[in-house]
Amino acid sequence: MWNWFLSLSPVLQALLAGLFTWGLTALGAAAVFAVKEVKVKLMDFMLGFAGGVMIAASFWSLLSPAIDMAQDSSFLPPWAVAAIGFLLGGLFIFLINRYVPHRHASDKSQQKVSNRNFLLLMAITLHNIPEGLAVGVAFGAVAAGYESASLAGAVALALGIGLQNFPEGVAVAMPLRREGVTRTKSFLYGQGSAIVEPIAAVIGALAVGLIQPILPYALSFAAGAMIFVVAEEVIPESQENGNKSLAANSLLVGFAVMMVLDVALG
Repeated sequence: MWNWFLSLSPVLQALLAGLFTWGLTALGAAAVFAVKEVKVKLMDFMLGFAGGVMIAASFWSLLSPAIDMAQDSSFLPPWAVAAIGFLLGGLFIFLINRYVPHRHASDKSQQKVSNRNFLLLMAITLHNIPEGLAVGVAFGAVAAGYESASLAGAVALALGIGLQNFPEGVAVAMPLRREGVTRTKSFLYGQGSAIVEPIAAVIGALAVGLIQPILPYALSFAAGAMIFVVAEEVIPESQENGNKSLAANSLLVGFAVMMVLDVALG
């Protein structure tokens, strides 16, 4: 199976990795068919864990390789390249949050259910785009021949994003079910939030192949976007029910798991 995967082009590898991350989102959303309710503490644990995974992935799979790749830059020192890309990624998500109509998962404002569904789906979908790009860029970096990029590291990144997508699917689908939306529609909304990831992964892999000099910036950009999402969405939502210590500890566990996966495999 692994040899078959190795024989594929980086674009197909990125596509399969994106389909994997989307599939775990769908698996999380499918919880609406199995249970009536997910306990708040379990949900907060999963969100904290997801935050830790994303933070670790941002450094070990994105920022660190970006700094290594920027060593050959003739214009800027490596730390400047990484810092510029990182800040632009965070700014990108900030601008999306400010100017594109959407709803945060924790927003309890009274609107029509259909509007809440759409806005919540929009928010999660927008935040999944940089995750898909990160996966695609990681596979594209391997194809470009950078020594600091490895196929195992790209796979570890996809696995880490998939792990954090599972509670994300639950977090979208279960509240909708509580509001009276049918199980099928709740599932479709939940899994649909990540359908952009395979598309973004392919775009990321193609972009790297076409314009290799932007790779350090692209990796750093994806890292900044992911960290912004963690800081603004994942961590606050994991702690809003009063389970701060649980969420903090699960974040540490998630970080450790992703760090081990990335370092051991990469």
